[in-house]
Amino acid sequence: MTAALFRPFDLAGLPLHNRIAMAPMTRARNPGAVANALTAQYYRQRASAGLIISEGTPVSPQGQGYIDVPGIWSAEQVAGWKLVTDAVHAAQGAIFAQLWHVGRMSHASLQPDGGQPVSAGTRPVASDPKNTSFVYLDDGSRGHADPTPPRALSTEEVPGIVADFVQGADNAIAAGFDGIELHAANGYLFEQFLNPVTNDRQDVYGGSLRNRARLILDTVDAMAARIGAHRIGVRLAPNSQVFDMPAYAENEASYLYLAEELGKRGLAYVHLNDNYLHGAPAIGEAFLKAFKQAYGGTVILAGGMTRERALRLVEEGIIDLAAFGQPFIANPDLVERLQRDVPLAIPDRSTYYGGGSEGYLDYPAAG
Repeated sequence: MTAALFRPFDLAGLPLHNRIAMAPMTRARNPGAVANALTAQYYRQRASAGLIISEGTPVSPQGQGYIDVPGIWSAEQVAGWKLVTDAVHAAQGAIFAQLWHVGRMSHASLQPDGGQPVSAGTRPVASDPKNTSFVYLDDGSRGHADPTPPRALSTEEVPGIVADFVQGADNAIAAGFDGIELHAANGYLFEQFLNPVTNDRQDVYGGSLRNRARLILDTVDAMAARIGAHRIGVRLAPNSQVFDMPAYAENEASYLYLAEELGKRGLAYVHLNDNYLHGAPAIGEAFLKAFKQAYGGTVILAGGMTRERALRLVEEGIIDLAAFGQPFIANPDLVERLQRDVPLAIPDRSTYYGGGSEGYLDYPAAG
C-alpha cells in the first residue's frame, strides 16, 4: 500500500500529486531582480513535488535584503515569473509564490534612496556572520554586510505595507502562480512585529498580542479580499531565534493565538518552519498537535525534514504535508528518491548563492 506521503492531496481545491512540498530557498541568481529562463528550468526540474513554494520574492524595493533575488512588484518581474509558472505547469506541477519583506534584515545600499531599512521598532540586528545582508560591496563584488540599523515604521506607513502585499498577491496570480505564501517567519518584518522584544510600539500595532499580530492578520485579510483565502498560505516559525530574534516567554501562546485566528479564514495552509538546526528550540510534537487542533486546516512542516520523520508525521496526521529544502537542491527528483528510498545526493554549499547553472541546474536525477 502506498504511504500517505506519496498519495494525492486536495489543497483547498488544488490537486497535488503527493504530500511533499519544496520549501522556499533563496538562490540569488537573478540580476536585476527578475526571474529568468534559468529560474524556470530550476523549478521545472523539481516539479514532481506535490507543491513548490518559490524562493522569497520581495513585494517592493524596500522589502529587499539580498541582491539578485527575484521580486514581484513590476511588470517585467511578473513576466519573468510567468516563465517559471508556465514551466512548472507544463510539468504538471503546482507552485505558490512566497511574498517577502525582510524588514530590518536589509542594508542601506538596497533601500530606495539609500535610506534606513524599516521595522516594528529601532532595535538593530546584532553583528554576527550569521546575521547579514547580501549586497554589492564598495569594490563592486558581491558579499555580506551587517544590516543597517532600522527605523520604526510610522502608524500611517503600515497600511502601505499591506497594500504592497495585496499588489504582490495580485501580481503573483497574474504571473500564473496557483497561490501565494505570506512569509511571516524567520526574523523578517512580520515576525519583527509579532515579537514583543523587537516590537516596542505604543500604537495599534504594539503592546498586546492582538496588536502585535494585527499586521499579519490585516495583510491576510486584505489579500484574501483580492485573490481569495483559498489561494493563501502563511509561513510561521515558532521558537525561531534566527537573525537575532530574541526569545520570549509567550512564544507558543502567540502562535496558538495565530493558529486560532488563521483557522477562521479558510486559508490554503499554514507552513511551520522548525529552526532547530539553527540553534532554536525544536518544535515539539505536542505543540504540533496543539497547533493543528487550534488551526483546523492543512499544516505543512519544514526544517531538517527526513524521510522517516515525514512518513511518520503524515501517516499519523500530525501534519498534512512535509516540506524539504536543501535536499531538493541536489536531488531534483527528490520525490522519486524518497519513494524508492534511494540515497540522497549532498548539495555543494559553495554554490548555494549566486552564479549560473553550476550547482543550480546540473544535479542529475538518480539512475
